[in-house]
Amino acid sequence: MIRQLFIILMCLALGEIIVYFTGIKIPSSIIGMLLLTAGLHFKIIKLKWIQEVADFLLDNMVFFFIPPGVAIMCYLDLISKELVPILAAILGSTVLVLLSTSFTHQVLRKIRLKKLTKDKK
Repeated sequence: MIRQLFIILMCLALGEIIVYFTGIKIPSSIIGMLLLTAGLHFKIIKLKWIQEVADFLLDNMVFFFIPPGVAIMCYLDLISKELVPILAAILGSTVLVLLSTSFTHQVLRKIRLKKLTKDKK
């Protein structure tokens, strides 16, 4: 279990190092997650090496969102004043994510179908 946590935390630490030295404006946790994903994709990291800790973190994810949820209650007056822009941003970003996801899926599906038909010939 410690080895599994170490692997995940090392990806996070590498993300911190990359952000520190490059100065890019992407959160280090996102960089770390991309490094972990790349490691899994290219078989540098085996899924069984992190499966147990990853399952635990996913099962208990709700506890990580409770403090920010409670903190939002302190700013209800500010949120109520800016409700329309907040809702517009939520709606707009949701639509944008849905459209980009569907477009990406269609492109990847066409590529896969072309590859499958090419392999059959």
